[in-house]
Amino acid sequence: MTDEQESKVCLGTVDTEAVQSKASLIDKAKKIGFKSAEIVELKRLYPDLKRISGNLFLLILPAFLATGCVLTTLDVDTRGSQPIPSKLVREMKSKSMSPSDPILVRIFKQESELEIWKRGKSGKMALLKTYPMCRWSGKLGPKKKNGDRQAPEGIYHVSSGMLNPKSQYHLSFNLGYPNRLESALGYTGDALMVHGACSSSGCFAITDKAVGEVYAVAREALKGEQSSFQVQSFPFRMTPENMAKNTGDPNYRFWQDIKVAYDFFEVNKRKPNVSYCGGRYVFETGLSALGDPLAACPTTTVLDPQVLAKSKEDEQKINALLQTGEVSTAYRYSDGGMHPAFRQQLKLIGAKSLAKRTSFSAVPISRPKAALSDPYSPNSK
Repeated sequence: MTDEQESKVCLGTVDTEAVQSKASLIDKAKKIGFKSAEIVELKRLYPDLKRISGNLFLLILPAFLATGCVLTTLDVDTRGSQPIPSKLVREMKSKSMSPSDPILVRIFKQESELEIWKRGKSGKMALLKTYPMCRWSGKLGPKKKNGDRQAPEGIYHVSSGMLNPKSQYHLSFNLGYPNRLESALGYTGDALMVHGACSSSGCFAITDKAVGEVYAVAREALKGEQSSFQVQSFPFRMTPENMAKNTGDPNYRFWQDIKVAYDFFEVNKRKPNVSYCGGRYVFETGLSALGDPLAACPTTTVLDPQVLAKSKEDEQKINALLQTGEVSTAYRYSDGGMHPAFRQQLKLIGAKSLAKRTSFSAVPISRPKAALSDPYSPNSK
């Protein structure tokens, strides 16, 4: 969308009858849809506001010309500092959590969901909220090179310096791809984000409203004792059924590695310690996370016997499913996925209307045809 088109979209939402009325400029601003905080900002920017008698367009035109939408201009300096919504704060309190308690984020491509977990009084993580993901791109599997449209899979750590309060997709945080292992393997690409809107070229898009909540929760957690939070990005929920479906995938060995992190969290409800050796992830081994990711691995095992027991039990279930033939065909993707809730809206109201619902500045839906067709069964194409 060009700047001119964006301006027309925003101008088209203005109540021109209100603008042309004889009401005061403040009343006009309220009727058009300005929020209280935005009117305060207008007063700050234009101290003679009460004495201005011209058309309101003369007042807000500079902002329209700058970004195509005045609300974006007014919010640009404050959107990253908005408080956690009161409803979510109440939810935290009901689970014995505080805004400053540590968090962990889990992402599942196939299910198109992002989870925020937060530590409570027990010392363990509990699920705070699950967000349906509006768009991710590429296929199942890790990102390996710049331009492949792959959204990354693996374990990442996000610090406060990786939060972006001025993202073109409302708000965002950088996952830190490539991490040390990926860099050692020669993987390329950068600026892989969790952000707003419903558009992806290697990122995870969860709508402007949702990313506002996630961003605020992350920001407050990073103000506490947590210097960074862990993000676990998986191809799917790593159940025996999903693993069995995908045993023929070339990424299966990689998925077996990161499943250890999934299993550890499922059992312990705390983040696993991450290190690398032999060109792969290893967890809870006592190895230094700063060691050479390509160096040979010593004889290591997951220290927690409960995690070992879960992994062995899951492996037995996977083998049983394969032997009985009770395994359905794995899904395939032409260019990423979209949560069913958003896919249904896309079918009913179309890409342009959905863009307005998922982005304050109506960022276009990326590749809507692929969003409607993915995932698909390889037997059907």
